[in-house]
Amino acid sequence: MPYSNEIITLEQFIVDQQALYKDAGGSLSRIFRSIELAAKVVNRDVRKAGLVDILGNQGSTNTHGEDQKKLDVIANDRFINALSKSGEVSVVISEENDEPIFVEGSEEEKYIVAIDPLDGSSNIDVNASIGTIFSIYRRPSSSKVANEKDLYQKGKHQVAAGYVIYGSSTMLVYTTGLGVNGFTLDDSIQEFCLSHPNIQIPTDGKIFSVNEGNYAEFPQGVKNYVEYCKSKDKETNRPYGARYIGSLIADFHRNLLKGGIFMYPPTPKTPNGKLRLMYECNPMSFLIEQAGGKSSTGTARILEVEPTDLHQRVPIFIGSANMVDLAVKMYQEAEVATV
Repeated sequence: MPYSNEIITLEQFIVDQQALYKDAGGSLSRIFRSIELAAKVVNRDVRKAGLVDILGNQGSTNTHGEDQKKLDVIANDRFINALSKSGEVSVVISEENDEPIFVEGSEEEKYIVAIDPLDGSSNIDVNASIGTIFSIYRRPSSSKVANEKDLYQKGKHQVAAGYVIYGSSTMLVYTTGLGVNGFTLDDSIQEFCLSHPNIQIPTDGKIFSVNEGNYAEFPQGVKNYVEYCKSKDKETNRPYGARYIGSLIADFHRNLLKGGIFMYPPTPKTPNGKLRLMYECNPMSFLIEQAGGKSSTGTARILEVEPTDLHQRVPIFIGSANMVDLAVKMYQEAEVATV
């Protein structure tokens, strides 16, 4: 659908697209409005974080044993409250909660939302980019009310996914399986406006994002790929640039727009990687595939991974298609060689 230079808000865009993704009842639209509202409130909290007492640690840990920042807890509450009041969500799965939240009064509703309320929270105190990642599933069971079996769905069954990045500008990027579109928050009117229509990641990129502090623990194939990225070769425009912020959402967003690869491989300390399948890897993989990129655990397509735990972790190689293909090829060849 071609667009002119007129301002198109997120709400207008979703309404226009509603019929295309068979949401005639407007359920997804209402969920997106709830996410949008919570994102605006969290954006406000992030902007004023240095002026009020919401920086630093909360003094508690989440389900993964990680220290919770005060903004982690605030963002979690904002999104859970907004989604619970949407009237369309039966269950919310959050990184910050041990158990799924079955929304009282909405047990019969057909949508499930998995969310990382504040990705990259270790960067809060140093004013680096952070964000929110979300994933929406349709409840598959024929039972009258939601049950835990409904939650264990492969990523390929997502009906929508996206993220909000709170950086120099605040952006919301999402897909419903009809491409990827980005919206920038206009502070003057407090509306997300279409700024990046039909995002496509370059097939090749010049950026690799990985925590090289863990290099000694990387599998040999990943070491080989890192050395490939760093070696000089005029024909392939190497060496590539190394960019690693320590926040999935920030590294992913840059690579999505400019081309590149993000990797969090298995190590002896984290044999399943560090990132969570349900509310980090699945939504980002849905987005990257819709933008023309690829995502893999190193042995399988992320969106085909069968979840066995709501907080399970998987290794991830994600980004420009050719870069992911080569990284996975090197990883697999080295694994075979060591058998």
